[in-house]
Amino acid sequence: MDTFPQDGGMRLIRLLKHDLARETGEWVDDGVISEAQAELICARYEVDYHRARERSLGYNVLVGLGYLFIALALITLIGANWDEIPRALRMGGLIALTVATQCVALRIYLKRDPRAGEGLFLLGNFFFGASIILISQIYHLGEHMPDGLLWWALGCLPFALITRSPWIALQANVLALLWFFLQVRMGYYPVLFPLFILVSLFVLLRGRVNALLLLVLLGSIGLWIEYSLAEVWRVQEDGFKLALQVESLAVAISLFVLLYIFAHWLALKQSSVARDYAAVVSVWCLRFALISLLVFSFESPWESLIEADWDHLWSMWLVVVVMAVITLVLAMPTRRLLSTGIFLVLFAGALAFVSTSNNQGLAVYLQVATNFALIGSGIWLIYRGIHDGISHYFFLGVMAVLLTALLRYIDLIGDYLGAALIFILFAGLLLGAAKYWKFHQGREGTR
Repeated sequence: MDTFPQDGGMRLIRLLKHDLARETGEWVDDGVISEAQAELICARYEVDYHRARERSLGYNVLVGLGYLFIALALITLIGANWDEIPRALRMGGLIALTVATQCVALRIYLKRDPRAGEGLFLLGNFFFGASIILISQIYHLGEHMPDGLLWWALGCLPFALITRSPWIALQANVLALLWFFLQVRMGYYPVLFPLFILVSLFVLLRGRVNALLLLVLLGSIGLWIEYSLAEVWRVQEDGFKLALQVESLAVAISLFVLLYIFAHWLALKQSSVARDYAAVVSVWCLRFALISLLVFSFESPWESLIEADWDHLWSMWLVVVVMAVITLVLAMPTRRLLSTGIFLVLFAGALAFVSTSNNQGLAVYLQVATNFALIGSGIWLIYRGIHDGISHYFFLGVMAVLLTALLRYIDLIGDYLGAALIFILFAGLLLGAAKYWKFHQGREGTR
């Protein structure tokens, strides 16, 4: 059985610890617990009880949206009177507006309220982007349209580094992703994209905790790896189109397995931030795994993979093996070396089978195996949810079982006997899970 740190390092309640801290404040106000007890509860999850009571996500969201609408209002106002404004005044006004906003933001950030300063920096960055767009219209610049987005994203980076604000880094990263997709769509490789990955990583390590920036960063790294391989394969083929290949799927699966084990390795660290990030990465990898199994629970995806041209097997296997080695190294201290090794062997076998076989009839056997894997994953998640008291795992497992039943019923419309057998099977699974839950609760109650 997998084990976790005694302080609940991988429990999803870590993602709600600030809500828990505010809830303990209400318990103190109602006289349910003392303030000292509330501080001890919060200390268990390494969150400051007094600061958490003052923290307000709603306030920050409202302020951020307010700044956004200020930017939209000014941009709309300028755009409506654009033709009537002299060209020199247009350019000077846009530059002055951007510089003034950033100077005020810097003053407020350094002397009064860092959070308000960050909000103004975000507003100034919006003005900077609007200035790039409008000035390029004045002078008919921008033969390569994605360049404007690149300069906009680059303009956000200094403020992300100065403030170490995850929201400014997120703004830069999202703009960089838009530039990334435009570049790729036009057939160009986004050479400067790793710069934004490094800045986001720096802010993530040195700035405040931000799960959204973490997910965007991991997605950016995955896209960069995939399209870097696509660029290598394009050069090998002397092609003109930069696009993902069938081998990209194998690389993506290897990457998600690596991330899942990395999350468990991260959960062993003493840092509260590391454990918070571990919980986020772990749950999203599980979701990706279930979605992937649901997709491949049909026959057609397997047929497409068998029909596909696997033209880059050597380089694909090189990347997959490197990721597998890193995964196994990370799995050693997490007590998951055996289970990880078994999964990687099964994955490698399936990959070798699909990439070398031309027999379309084998797709149905792979579909059946995937359905059993999906049911097994659902059972495992239900067991983990009951045994370890993690409600998200329990409901994720139940959802996997129910979706499998629904999809198989759709496949078996007209075959009432087969559908009835499927429903009896899943009824047995769920009733068995309920019986185990009752047994587990009774055993816990006798301790």
